[in-house]
Amino acid sequence: MGGFIFIDSANITVRAGDGGNGCVSFHRAKCLRSGGPDGGDGGKGGSVYFVPDANLSTLYKFRYKKVFKAENGCGGFSCCSSGKSGKDLFIRVPFGTLISDVSTNEILADICFDESKLVCKGGKGGWGNKHFTTSTRQAPRFAKPGSKGEERNVKLELKLLADVCLVGYPNVGKSTFLKNVTNAKPLIRDYPFATLAPILGVTNLEGINPFVIADLPGLISGAKDGRGLGQRFLKHVERCRLLVHIVDISESENRDSVRDFEDILNELQGFSDELCEKKMIVVGNKLDKASNDQIKKFESYIKNKGYNFYLISALNKVYINNLMKNISYILTKLPTSFSKK
Repeated sequence: MGGFIFIDSANITVRAGDGGNGCVSFHRAKCLRSGGPDGGDGGKGGSVYFVPDANLSTLYKFRYKKVFKAENGCGGFSCCSSGKSGKDLFIRVPFGTLISDVSTNEILADICFDESKLVCKGGKGGWGNKHFTTSTRQAPRFAKPGSKGEERNVKLELKLLADVCLVGYPNVGKSTFLKNVTNAKPLIRDYPFATLAPILGVTNLEGINPFVIADLPGLISGAKDGRGLGQRFLKHVERCRLLVHIVDISESENRDSVRDFEDILNELQGFSDELCEKKMIVVGNKLDKASNDQIKKFESYIKNKGYNFYLISALNKVYINNLMKNISYILTKLPTSFSKK
């Protein structure tokens, strides 16, 4: 894990820059004692944008730094010279970051595509006194101040973007499967909750189009109500295209494969209505340790439920290629996670 800390939510304050003040000035020259007004306008304040960064996978950098501010615009100058605009601030976040206003819960931006999203607009620069001359007021001695930039308290919430999400009880072989089919290097241990944070990997098998798989920390019964690690990470399932539910059909550790399947299914369905509509396939793992009776019992149960069922041994890489080809084919039939509006 290398000290990696997964942070998927943060509250920060973002402030756009204030506009610069307009200038009060009058033209002066050797041959002209009292010229007309020539005060320039103030510069525009910098705006705040959020932009996606494919190299980021956590909101860790927002753990300690909580305030982000764009530059103010500069004041205007004489000779009708405008002040310099403040630099825009571009805050880089992982793909899949949802940005909402803390006070109103309004969704301000959903960072899903390779484009920047404006969240706070910079203040306008004030007019210099050159704008305020009239037929009866030839020498205005005032200018307009710049307007304040927008300020918001925002919540950042990361929901991972993946084609496939692996779900299932702890210690059923999800991390081993991910390691054998992608470029990810998850921590693999023979105990529950070896995976403490979502891990993303890109498939690297010959003859199969690459797609992204997310391994979520093991769910347990009651996860949606706060038990175990599941509640914190269930939200990441919402944005995947296909659920791959992995079950230990060898029923090691005195487990019951049918009950385990039902428990996880109830957690997914209880978390959100959207998850009920997700396409899901079921994978029976630890084929090498399961008896024929265990295999037949569980396979019959799953097929009666109407799910596609596949047998594998993730540890020994048995039937892995067949499963991956089927997943790849299923993905071609499913809509993409997002459609650009």
